Amino acid sequence: MERRSFIKKSSISGLAIALAPSLALAANKDFEYSILELMGKADIELYGKDINLRAEAHDAFVEMKKAAYGDGIDLKVVSSYRNFGRQEAIFERKFERYTEEDGMEPMAAIDKIIEYSTIPGTSRHHWGTDVDIIDGYPKAEGDVLVPSKFGAGGPYENFKKWMDENSKTFDFHLVYTDDSKRKGFKYEPWHYSFAPLSVPMLTEFRRKNILQLLEKETFLGSEHFTNGFIRTYIQNNILDINKELL
Repeated sequence: MERRSFIKKSSISGLAIALAPSLALAANKDFEYSILELMGKADIELYGKDINLRAEAHDAFVEMKKAAYGDGIDLKVVSSYRNFGRQEAIFERKFERYTEEDGMEPMAAIDKIIEYSTIPGTSRHHWGTDVDIIDGYPKAEGDVLVPSKFGAGGPYENFKKWMDENSKTFDFHLVYTDDSKRKGFKYEPWHYSFAPLSVPMLTEFRRKNILQLLEKETFLGSEHFTNGFIRTYIQNNILDINKELL
């Protein structure tokens, strides 16, 4: 198993942390993750060439990949770990495009960004537990992370069926389901999370004062965040997910 290390790229000086009322940790496990770690601002050890997950998640993914391969599916990682700086670049690039090229008002641009992309510091991809996956065998043109490509007649239809039937065996769960009652991020049939690690990490993240943490950020577009917007974002985008991951 190959170990890979990613170095923090964001300034962390002066970051104040305010704790919200504590929530019970999951399953009697005494997990403790720093806020810098949860926000993608600290070093974490990642494993596997082109996989880049924490050790336990990596090992489970490799076993799942072997099982899928035996059934004619080639699990290919499109994206896994992203640090704060990488998520910041994605957010700022989209904000610039929507506001400057498309002429959208700032909050309209932000609302469009958070249909699929997270606010830096709140991405599950910061944790080394989550992964965007496709089937590497079928040929697909253009953007591969499009929901229709995972549906009937799409190039990843068989991949989706296999994952529906088998992913939970390896503790990987779909994060943003197609439940019509779910709010927040749109349906992502490619995004899976390794529950034994991500559930306690989310629990730990919820113990922090996320509102206050985001108020301290200064990336492009963050000046338009209001308290009401952040509270709604936390409820809808961070917490309104597959209930198996809460």
